[in-house]
Amino acid sequence: MDFMSTVNGSLLEGFYPEGWDMARIDACCEKGAAREDFWHPDFNPVACADIHDFDTYMGHEIAMQVRLTREEGRKLAIILPVGPMGMYRWAAYFLNQWKVNCDHVTTFNMDEWSDGEGNTLENTNPASFEYSMKDAFFSKLEQTVPENQRNFATKTNLPTYPGKITALKEEGAKLVLVYGIGRMCHIAFWEPHFAVEYASEEEWKKAPYRLGAKLHPLTIEQNAITSFKSRTTLVPCRANTIGPGLFLQADYAIGGADGALGRGMGWQGMSFLTTLHYGPDMHITSTFIPTLPGKLFYLNELAGPLVAECN
Repeated sequence: MDFMSTVNGSLLEGFYPEGWDMARIDACCEKGAAREDFWHPDFNPVACADIHDFDTYMGHEIAMQVRLTREEGRKLAIILPVGPMGMYRWAAYFLNQWKVNCDHVTTFNMDEWSDGEGNTLENTNPASFEYSMKDAFFSKLEQTVPENQRNFATKTNLPTYPGKITALKEEGAKLVLVYGIGRMCHIAFWEPHFAVEYASEEEWKKAPYRLGAKLHPLTIEQNAITSFKSRTTLVPCRANTIGPGLFLQADYAIGGADGALGRGMGWQGMSFLTTLHYGPDMHITSTFIPTLPGKLFYLNELAGPLVAECN
C-alpha cells in the first residue's frame, strides 16, 4: 500500500488543511537542521542537549533583548507565548542578576483561550494565559514590566494590538517575537486551515488577529498532552490569537521547540523540520519563521532521524 496516497486520499480527507503536500512534508523529515537558501541570513537554529539547556539558553536570549534595548535607550515591544514556559524563570533570573529595569518594555501575549465570541477565561483561572504569565514571569522580576504595559489577548484588548505596536515602532521600539511551533505548525493559534479564507498570500500576511478562532483537533490534543495532563475535555476549542499581520513585523524572533516526551517519544519533530525546510507557504503558518532574523532553540532529538519505534 502507498501510505502517502492513503493520507492524501479518503482515509483522512478533510482532516489535514488544504494546501498541505504530505509527500513534501515527509521529505522535510529527512533533512535534519541543514541550512536552506530561503532562510534569512540571520536566522539560526540552536541545538540544545536537554530541556535544562533549552530553558536556560532561551531565557538568556529573551533577557538579552530586554537588556540590549535598555542599554540602547530604546523601547521594547515583545510578543510572548504561554508555551514553551521554562525559559521565563531564567529570563527573570538573568534580568534580576543584571539589575535591569523593565519599565521600557511593553508585552503582548499572543493568544488566550476563548469561546466562539472571543470571551476569555477569568484571569484568576490557573488555565488562563494571563494567570500563567503573571505566575511564571512578571511576579519573578524585581523591576518588573509595569502592569499598564502588559497586554493580554482579551476580546476588548486584542483589537488594540495593531495600533499599539504601530505607535511603539514609530517611537523607535524594537519588536521581538517569542514563539513556539504548534503540532499543526501554527504560530500563536494562527492555524493553517485559516489560509483558504484569503484570496492571496499578501492578504493573509496582513491579517492582524482573530477572536474566537476555531482550533484544529491536533492542536487541542497537543494542549491536552502538554497542559492538561491528557484531559481533552478541559481544553477549549477556540482561542483569541494574533495573526501574521503582527508576528511577521518582528525585527527579531526567538523560538523554541521542546516537544520531546521522553523514552523516544515526541510530538514536535515533524513540525520543527517542516518549519525549517518546506519553504514559505500560507497553508503552513510556521514556514515563514526562517525568513525572520533570530534564533530557534530546539532539542537535538527533534532534528531526527524521525523513524518508527515502539515505546
